[in-house]
Amino acid sequence: MNLKKYCLLFVIAVFSQFTFSQEGLPVYSDYLTDNYYLIHPSMAGVANCSKVRLTGRQQWFGQEGAPNLQTLSVNGRIDDSPSGIGVILYNDKNGFHSQLGAYVTYAHHLMFSRNEIDLNMLSFGLSVGAIQYKLDESAFLNEGFDPIISGVEQSATNMNIDFGFSYHFIDFYAHVTAKNILKNEGINNDIEITSNLRRYLVSVGNVFSKLDSEWSYEPSIMFQYKDGTKESSIDLNAKVYKETDFGKIWGGLSYRRSFDGAEFLDGSGISTQKLQYYTPFIGVDYNNFLFAYTYSYQSNSVVFNSGGFHQLTLGFNFNCRREKFECNCPAVN
Repeated sequence: MNLKKYCLLFVIAVFSQFTFSQEGLPVYSDYLTDNYYLIHPSMAGVANCSKVRLTGRQQWFGQEGAPNLQTLSVNGRIDDSPSGIGVILYNDKNGFHSQLGAYVTYAHHLMFSRNEIDLNMLSFGLSVGAIQYKLDESAFLNEGFDPIISGVEQSATNMNIDFGFSYHFIDFYAHVTAKNILKNEGINNDIEITSNLRRYLVSVGNVFSKLDSEWSYEPSIMFQYKDGTKESSIDLNAKVYKETDFGKIWGGLSYRRSFDGAEFLDGSGISTQKLQYYTPFIGVDYNNFLFAYTYSYQSNSVVFNSGGFHQLTLGFNFNCRREKFECNCPAVN
């Protein structure tokens, strides 16, 4: 293995904040493509349709060992009861590290409305999952001088739990979720590598529209905090919808900014930069099908690769019931 390949893997492992190899299911911007259940378990079964969502994400095309992620999620209401269930499967790879995960979710939805027209709902969700962590050391150089390197594929399986709640009031929504509540040691054998993968997410948004207009607008924010590393970031999102005869066309822009900086040498001294991502996305609802494309671009001065992050989302809605509520609430109606 040459020096260039070692450098590539080092940069991927150290500087890619969104692809830490042992963090559970990574939090990207795919929740904006009608996929809030992927990050908030309380959204299982909240909509009037059951939903299937399949995503594929690839970073840094042309680079060996570049991070990539695939997810499959299914969620829906249990008959006409106030309960919902869901399942998430994912495969996450980053260099020599990889994860396979599966989560099962139960959610309960409490209605505070006087009738079914007014939306006023509080939801609770709990996800229990198993994650298999892997580290392939078979390609590592080891002449017997490093006892840590085994030269084989190491693996370990841990359990974890996500819990959260959501509140919908007419056109307004809020979500709060604690992810990776349990500690996962995984394949780490270094006491300085944290096993605390706990992450807190807070999402707030509102949908605005004029009476009888085919256009609606949805600003939202999401704040996330990593307990183990004390890192935090915020997403500022703007989304627009247009009703059509066949369904809906929508798109928008997300801006992610980290509150934590990293120092680097710029030739004249030491500078600091904070992680910044711009993510435009576009999608279409055609009858019961969904198609979406997401592109993320890192705008920092020092980056590993000028290429972006590409993601495709395919969806299908089934077991749909009539739209109960008079609101601009795409996640529910």
